[in-house]
This record gives sequence, structure tokens and C-alpha cells, in this order.
Amino acid sequence: MQNVMLKAKLHMAVVTHAVLNYEGSCAIDGNLLDMAGLREYEQIQIYNKDNGARFTTYIIRGEEGSGMISMNGAAARMVSEGDKVIICAYAHYSEEECAKHKPALIYMNPDNTVSHSANAIPVQVA
Repeated sequence: MQNVMLKAKLHMAVVTHAVLNYEGSCAIDGNLLDMAGLREYEQIQIYNKDNGARFTTYIIRGEEGSGMISMNGAAARMVSEGDKVIICAYAHYSEEECAKHKPALIYMNPDNTVSHSANAIPVQVA
């Protein structure tokens, strides 16, 4: 059996560009891609904290060190510049892989620099 598990997350990234007439869907700073283990053309889910939109698109590589989070094409209609988004990638894992799987969790500052990273989300308490 295969399970779909969170592979990586960029938490609270800020949209820097929304370009309706540009090919591609979400350009992400190449350094962030490398840190999170994400690849160009990989499918991602984007959750917009500011307007509640949730949508699927794919990654294109943005300029390294730019802090770029650019929604392009139809995805540009789902955001506004300055919106805070959570970008997630999921992958299929076997039962054995799930037992030792740890996602790459990258937490962002408001300027799209990295605040910190982790491999587990703390237990939510009541």
C-alpha cells in the first residue's frame, strides 16, 4: 500500500509577484527549492492564508537569493502581492518508508528569508 504524505512545506511565504501573462505557474527562489528538496515542474498545493483560496499548480525555478514567490498564469488570479501562502508538496510512500519519513518544513520570515526549519510539527493541544 502507498500513502500520500507531506514531503515538504514552505510555511507563510509572501507572494512577491502575481503575473497573469507569464508561462508557468509558481516561480520559487531556487535556494528555497533546494532547501526543501523540491524540483522544477513538481506539483504543489498552495493555501492562501489571506483569502482562503486553495489550488494546485507546479513549480518553476526562480532566481536564487531573490526571495521570489511568483504566481503566474491562472494562479495569479488566486492571490494578491503580499498574501501569505503555505506551499506544500506531497509524495507517495510505502508503509516502511512512512515509518521513518520526516517532511522538510521551512518556516519563512516576512521577507521570504528562512526563519528556521524542522522535520516535525508540534503536537496540537486543546
